Amino acid sequence: MTGDKTGPARLPGDPTREEILARMVRVDQAGEYGAKRIYAGQIAVLGDTADGPVLRHMAEQEQVHLDYFNKAVGDRHVRPTLLQPLWHVGGFALGAATALLGREAAMACTVAVEEVIDEHYAAQAEALKAEGIEPELREKIETFRAEEIEHRDIGLANNAEQAPGYELLTAGVKRLSRAAIWLAERV
Repeated sequence: MTGDKTGPARLPGDPTREEILARMVRVDQAGEYGAKRIYAGQIAVLGDTADGPVLRHMAEQEQVHLDYFNKAVGDRHVRPTLLQPLWHVGGFALGAATALLGREAAMACTVAVEEVIDEHYAAQAEALKAEGIEPELREKIETFRAEEIEHRDIGLANNAEQAPGYELLTAGVKRLSRAAIWLAERV
C-alpha cells in the first residue's frame, strides 16, 4: 500500500493502511452486532421451539465474535459505525420477520448472511496475509469465518432450501448484507 516491499503503491485518494484496518474493525464489529440482533429476532419468535437451542448456539458464537470486535474498536480507537441504531432495529426485524415466515425461512436468512460473511472474511484474511500484517487479527477473522461457515451449514441442514421463495429470499438478504457491509465501512 505504500509502494515499498510491504505492498502495492497507493494512489492519491486511496485509504491508508490505518484507514483500511479501521474500516475492517468497524465493519466487522457492525456485522457481528447485526448478526447478534438477527439471532435475537429469530429467538424471539422461535426460541421456545425445537429450533431454540440451535439458534442460541449460533447467537452465543456471534456474541464471542462481537466481544472481540467491541474490544478491538476500543483498543484501536476506531469509531463504530454511525448506523448502529439501524443495525439494532433492522437486524432484529430481519431475524423476526424471517422467523415469522417459518423455521425454513429463518434458516435461509442465516444461510444468505453467512455466505456473504464467508466471502467478506475470506477477502479480509487474504488482504492481511498479502500485506503481511496483523497476524492476530487475521487468525481471529479466519476462526470466526469457520464458525460462520458452520452456521451456514447448520441452516442448510435445517431445511433452509425448503423455504418458500428460497432463491428470492436469499438473494434479497445477500443484497442487504452486502449493502450493510459497504455502508458500515464508510459511515
